[in-house]
Amino acid sequence: MRTETRLYVDDDLIEGREIGLDHARAHYLRSVLRLTRGTELAVFNARDGEWRARIDGLGKGWCSLEVRERLRAPAPAPDVWLVFAPIKRARIDFLAEKATELGVAVLQPIMTRFTAVSRVNTERLAANAREAAEQCGRLSVPEVRAPVDLTALMADWPRERRLLVCAEAGPARPIGVVLGEAAAESGPGSPAGSWAVMTGPEGGYAESELDALRQLPFVIPVGLGPRVLRADTAALAALASWQAQLGDGQARPIWRASG
Repeated sequence: MRTETRLYVDDDLIEGREIGLDHARAHYLRSVLRLTRGTELAVFNARDGEWRARIDGLGKGWCSLEVRERLRAPAPAPDVWLVFAPIKRARIDFLAEKATELGVAVLQPIMTRFTAVSRVNTERLAANAREAAEQCGRLSVPEVRAPVDLTALMADWPRERRLLVCAEAGPARPIGVVLGEAAAESGPGSPAGSWAVMTGPEGGYAESELDALRQLPFVIPVGLGPRVLRADTAALAALASWQAQLGDGQARPIWRASG
């Protein structure tokens, strides 16, 4: 039985347990979706998987759910991060939503020399990511991290995590070639390892930033084709390429429209 409504919850999900929702989510079920007592929906998290639940009680500002049966067990998720220079509000919201749909585990804003946006509302990004996870069917919700300076991030970067830098200038190999070689190296069905995609600000990286990045052993500069792409387009193109070659996108080449 498929449930149309999915909610991410951080509570432990155990058969027969009753969980309560916060005011905002109770309002969403009662006043926006117009659900009533006895309605079934799905609740999920990466730790416990996805479960069918029933609305046991619902009022103004409160809602209790009874957890009933497991629909899906926890499953491994792609280990890919998106590291990005913040862009304007509507586009950064769009980026968080679509990156979630493409399976990213971490959303990491960075401050570069030419980053024009000085403040990032991480709470709003986290809300966008959670709503996208609820709509697209994934079990996990990306971690949204606080913005950090590019130099500081690179100093603490985990060396085993390969970083695809979408470089708009200088030498760079086509992303399809790089990922194809990585897929052949790991072999069919083998874990892809730890990866990240990095995109710069709308004004591009400073030349000194690109030079410094190219000196790092875990950095792979990649090109995305002959056209100039907006920052959000570049990020999603790179993530889609990674998913097709190394992510779980290669396992289920089927999509459906969602409202």
